[in-house]
Amino acid sequence: MKQSVLSLKNKMVGDIDLDANVFGIKKLPDLIHQYIRYQNAKSRQGSHKTKSRSEVKGRSKKPFSQKGTGNARQGSNKPPNFRGGAISMGPVNRDHSFSLNKKEKKLALKSALSNKITEDKIVIIDSFEIKSFKTKEIYLDLQKFEYESALFIHSETGLDKNFKLATSNIPRISILNQKGVNVRDIIRFDKIFIEQKSVTEITERLS
Repeated sequence: MKQSVLSLKNKMVGDIDLDANVFGIKKLPDLIHQYIRYQNAKSRQGSHKTKSRSEVKGRSKKPFSQKGTGNARQGSNKPPNFRGGAISMGPVNRDHSFSLNKKEKKLALKSALSNKITEDKIVIIDSFEIKSFKTKEIYLDLQKFEYESALFIHSETGLDKNFKLATSNIPRISILNQKGVNVRDIIRFDKIFIEQKSVTEITERLS
């Protein structure tokens, strides 16, 4: 499948053949949702915790006599019913992540990319190299693409230093190495700008 290759000034400089098995499959909303759940669960810290009886500060000595006080018998002042005692069945450190096999991950990523292509939200850029690091120039150029938010995916060989500096002050823009391409970012950003060299690398990784 053919896709136009544009410059950062939104001028056509050529075209590229996209692999239909990566950029042309049908949308799989259930699998995309599962992948986003997997990403969100994996990013959760799971560090919320309360102290158990063994961790609460206090003595294990009986707080008062077994008999004769009129109170219920107690073995220490650490139970939940005492002020400053442990929390009954409170949260503990845990890992919220769950597994998702490689085939599902690849398929979800291909489905997300294909959906963006269908919506005409993926732009192939010949190169992210620019002459100046000034924000104003690149900002005016990017406005020609009419985006609400943008994700720039660069190749493994590295990102142009001027481009990184120039776009650092522009809101709703993010830059990502092609190795880190994920479903959540593809869905979250309005337009995806992919460096031409990255297309080959992404295709090889997902094939």
